[in-house]
Amino acid sequence: MGLRGYIARRSAYTLVLLLFVITLNFIIFEVMPGSPIDALASTGKLHSTTARDSVIAKFGLDKDVFTRFQDYVVNMLTFQFGYSFYTAAPVSNEIVARLTDTLLLIGVSTVLSITVGVFLGVITASRRGGVFDSAAVTGSLVTFSLPTFFMGVTAILIFFYYLHWFPLAHDQPDNWTLSPPNTGTFSGLVEYIQGRAQHLFLPVMVLFLFQYGGYLLLTRATMTEALTDDYILTSRAKGLSERTVLFKHALKNASLPIVTSIALGVGFILAGALITESVFAYEGMGWWILRSINNNDYPAMQAIFYIIALMVIIANFAADIILGLIDPRIKYG
Repeated sequence: MGLRGYIARRSAYTLVLLLFVITLNFIIFEVMPGSPIDALASTGKLHSTTARDSVIAKFGLDKDVFTRFQDYVVNMLTFQFGYSFYTAAPVSNEIVARLTDTLLLIGVSTVLSITVGVFLGVITASRRGGVFDSAAVTGSLVTFSLPTFFMGVTAILIFFYYLHWFPLAHDQPDNWTLSPPNTGTFSGLVEYIQGRAQHLFLPVMVLFLFQYGGYLLLTRATMTEALTDDYILTSRAKGLSERTVLFKHALKNASLPIVTSIALGVGFILAGALITESVFAYEGMGWWILRSINNNDYPAMQAIFYIIALMVIIANFAADIILGLIDPRIKYG
């Protein structure tokens, strides 16, 4: 079977898997303890019988389960997602409002983690048993093992409380709520970039320290195995530079598990970083997910769980295609 046939078969499989995820997501919230009416009542929106009937009709809770399932499937496939129990605003608007902040936070930290982790993993594998290898592995194990809330609080204590270098929390300066900078001017644009960068530094640093160790250890393990193969000895015998041997030959053949790990990391990127965003009061997707859970906001939770599952499915599909392009030994069958 060629690449085209493989993509067609995988697409059909992915569609079936997606329908299964949508159905399971609906069932989970249908059998979840507690009533959506109780969740709405706790927000104070059901202060009268008329208001109660109006809100119940708005959320479709007066319909039978099969009709609700049909509406739910349409909402998931069209990315409308209905309305939030907590804010009564469209869930899609809630997601869009926080998507940029999360993509900025998780995107920057993930790119840095992958770049630094893979680079250091290659270097440590080539110097296995040396001082640099021991120091890098020990440091990565320490940061990979520490809870993110502990690193976050420690970062706040050092850089905010003692050194006063970076702000305590939020994704932008508090005074921007009343007077945001004019990004249409050069000085306003510089002020905007500087303000966002200052608020991003600590949460990005915490996530970077937590993530890069995994990529370093994985790269080191796969590279250590690859460096023992005969083609590496042949490459060195041909007089190729060590840099070429490591990054062009060994890393390419050792990259399959790394690509899979990166794909899974990208798949969960929209989940945000619940703990880190909570510690720094960074109002991204992670913060919003935690708030939705605390407020029993079922439509919001259904939407985000569906999006996370969808991203993971797409990331795995893309990883399978990329692996075949990287390694010609992989056959589509």
